[in-house]
Amino acid sequence: MSYDGIVTKAMALQLKDQLTMGKIEKIYQPQPEQLLFVIHTTSGKKRLFMSASGSHSAVYLVDETPENPINPPSFCMVLRKHLNAARITDILRHEDDRIIEILFETVNEMGFNVNRKLIVEIMGKHSNILLLAMPEGKIIDSIKHVGIDVNRARQILPGKLYEYPPAQNKIPFSRVTEEDMDRITRDQLQPERSILDSIQGISPPLASSIAGEGAFAALQEINRSLEERDFTPVVYKNDKGIPADFHITRLAVYENDPGYERIEFTDLSRACSYFFSNRESSNTIKQKAGDLLRHIKGHSDKLKLKVQRLQEDIIKAEKADKYRLYGELLTASLHSIKPGSSEASVTNYYTGEPITIPLDPRFSPAKNAQRYFKKYAKAKTALKEKALQLDETRAGIDYLESVVTFINSARSIEELNMIREELEETGYLRHRKKDNRKKKEKPKPYEYRTSSGKLVLAGRNNKENDWLTFKKASSTDYWFHTKDIPGSHVILFTEGSDPTEDEIFETAAIAAHHSKASASENVPVDYVKVRLVKKPSGSNPGFVIFTGNRTVYVTPKLPH
Repeated sequence: MSYDGIVTKAMALQLKDQLTMGKIEKIYQPQPEQLLFVIHTTSGKKRLFMSASGSHSAVYLVDETPENPINPPSFCMVLRKHLNAARITDILRHEDDRIIEILFETVNEMGFNVNRKLIVEIMGKHSNILLLAMPEGKIIDSIKHVGIDVNRARQILPGKLYEYPPAQNKIPFSRVTEEDMDRITRDQLQPERSILDSIQGISPPLASSIAGEGAFAALQEINRSLEERDFTPVVYKNDKGIPADFHITRLAVYENDPGYERIEFTDLSRACSYFFSNRESSNTIKQKAGDLLRHIKGHSDKLKLKVQRLQEDIIKAEKADKYRLYGELLTASLHSIKPGSSEASVTNYYTGEPITIPLDPRFSPAKNAQRYFKKYAKAKTALKEKALQLDETRAGIDYLESVVTFINSARSIEELNMIREELEETGYLRHRKKDNRKKKEKPKPYEYRTSSGKLVLAGRNNKENDWLTFKKASSTDYWFHTKDIPGSHVILFTEGSDPTEDEIFETAAIAAHHSKASASENVPVDYVKVRLVKKPSGSNPGFVIFTGNRTVYVTPKLPH
C-alpha cells in the first residue's frame, strides 16, 4: 500500500489548505481504531477520517458520516472533552515521515486558552492516534496503548512524554541531492532496493517506478508537484475490480501490467476514499459471506443427515405390513395357539405356505394379535409423519441452497446484512441485538432494461423475491425463474401488453445470470404470468408454486 511519506505530505498540504481555522463540531469513533471529525470551515462542513487500523492506516476527507456505536468508546469521550469546539490552527507533518500533526487551540474547563496536538502515525500495524497537551508534549490519551511489555524503547501511555518513532537513518525524500541519488543507485544490481533502504518516505512501488537513469529527475518532479499542489492522484484496480494501490503519481509496476486499470482523480482524499472503501468493502464482503456460508453449511449438513435418517425410518415403516399380516393370521388361528407360547406356527392363507410368528408369552394369543395391529397402525401413522418431515427437510435444504446462491452473488455489505436478517427471521441464525436507530432497508432489486426499453427487476435475496413477485409486480406482468435451480425471481414489467420473443429471451438470460447456473450454457428458465404464481402458506421465503408455465433455454447474459 502506497500511503508513504510522499502521499502523507500531499495529504497534509491538502488538509492544511482546507481545514486550517476550521472548528470541530462533532467527534465520532465508528470503529475501535477509527475516528471521524466533523469540522466547520469557511467553505462548508468537512469530515476528516483517521484510521490506525493495520490494514487501513490513513488520513483523508470523506463525504459521509459512517455508522457509529450507541455508546462512544473512552478515547472518543476524551477527545470530545478536550477538542469539542476547538479550532485547527495548523496541520503539519513530521519531517518526511508518515506522521501528520494537527494543532488545536481551545478553552479548558477553567476558561483558559490551551493548545492541543493530535498526532496520527500512519505505520501499518504500528499505527496510532495520540492526543498531546502542549507545549510540554505530554500524552493525554491514545487510541492504542503500548506498554513496556510490548515495546521497551517507546511506551505510549497517558501521562508519558511523547517521543517520535526512532529515526531510520535515511535521507528524507525532499532533501535528496543528485549526488545522493547517484551514490545510492550506482553499481547496484537492485537500485529499487537501494532507494528503499536509503531514502525516507518512498514506498516499494514508487521505488520500482523511479529506479533507473532518471531517478533523480523523477523525484525532483514529484517534489515540484507537491510544492505547487500540481499532481493527479491515481488508483489501480485489478481485473476483478478490487483496488490494488494508489499514489499521487503513476506507478510503472502497474502501468506496465495489462491486468491493472488506472483511475485518475482530481482530489487525493477522493482517491484514498475510493481505494480504502472499495478494498475494505471487498474484504468485508468476503469475510461476512464466509461467516454466513459456514453457518449455512452447518445447518445444511444437519438437514442432509436428517433426510438420511428419515429415509431409513420410512423404509422401516414401509416394511410394517408384516405386522398387519401377523395380526390377521393370529386372529384366524386363535383356537390352535396355546397360551404362554413364544411363537406360533400357522398357515399363511395368502400364499398357502407355513409361517412362524414370534409371540410374547406374557400375553394371550388374542392380545398378541392386538399388539401387532397396534404396531402396524403406529408404523402407518409414522410413515405419513416421516414423509411430511422429509418434504419439509428437503424444502429447508433447497431454501439454504438458494441463500448460498444469493450470498455468492452479493455485491455489497448491505445485501449480506439483508440475507442475515432473513436467516434470523427464518430461525437459521440467532437474532443479534438491534440498533433501534437503524432504518429498515427498503427493497432495491437489480434493475435492467430490455432492448425495447421494458423494465426488468431481479431480487437480491429470498425476501426481496417475495416482495417483488407479490407486492411490486402486477398480475399481468411476467415472472421468470431458472427451472429447478436456485436463483432470483425476475419480473418483466409488460405494461399490460404481451411480451415479444426478444423480451422473453432477454429477461430469461437475466434470470439465468442471477442464478446458481450463471456460469453455464443452455440454462432452462420457466416463465409465466404473475397471477399464476402462488405462495403456499407457511413456506420459506422465496418458495412459490405456479401453473401454465413455459420453458426457454438461454445463455446467462445481462443487457448492455
